Amino acid sequence: MRLVGVGVGPGDPQLLTLAGLRELGAAGRIFVPTASLAEPGRAEAVVRAALPAGAPIERLTFALADDVRGPQHRRRARWDEAAGRVADYLREHGGTAAFATLGDPMIYSTFGYLAPTVRALLPGLKIGTVPGITAMQAAASATGMPLVEGAESLTVVPLSREVTGLRTALRGGGTVVAYKGGRRLDEVRAEVQAAGALDRSVYAEHLGTPRARVRPLSDVAAGADLDGAEQAPYLSTVVILPPRGGRGEQL
Repeated sequence: MRLVGVGVGPGDPQLLTLAGLRELGAAGRIFVPTASLAEPGRAEAVVRAALPAGAPIERLTFALADDVRGPQHRRRARWDEAAGRVADYLREHGGTAAFATLGDPMIYSTFGYLAPTVRALLPGLKIGTVPGITAMQAAASATGMPLVEGAESLTVVPLSREVTGLRTALRGGGTVVAYKGGRRLDEVRAEVQAAGALDRSVYAEHLGTPRARVRPLSDVAAGADLDGAEQAPYLSTVVILPPRGGRGEQL
């Protein structure tokens, strides 16, 4: 029995790798994460666009929208329920089950919680992963800006709890990528502005989808909503570049 986490990229089916497509096509069941069984998630949308109609897709519900600062009982319960369902499928059918995840399965992915829980239920389970293109790569590509050059460092900061980590990262130099900061976009913008980096920062949302928007962070007015929404999407990305000179000066 085998469980493989497949990174399907930021949202564009054309950014799904050949290896990922092969694993999805060979899996007896493709599990996809969603916040509600009634609604398809972005990972599922990529899978359905990439595979023939009738692909064996099954939704698993996770507490994706829950605030991580509060009690995590519901989130952990959903992990356990999802793992139990995957384990039940593999016990009954054997073979390979795939779990499709946005971006890369080893970078802030639900697969990191699901896989070890399934293995605890099925001790002989083999676990594999297929890397996927990340949101920061897609944002860099959309703007034509290299993420890092020469000796520059790259720091990725999750902002699901607070923006303190962003402040620290900005002081460290190099390129900083802020993930999951949509609910705190005003705070993010204020921190970037205080660091004097607003003119070299980019905001991106809904990457890889028809709703994708990539623009300078300076164009995102403090307190303003985006496209009529009350707040920016949770899965937004902000890329803050370091000061750069001419060609090769970062070596």
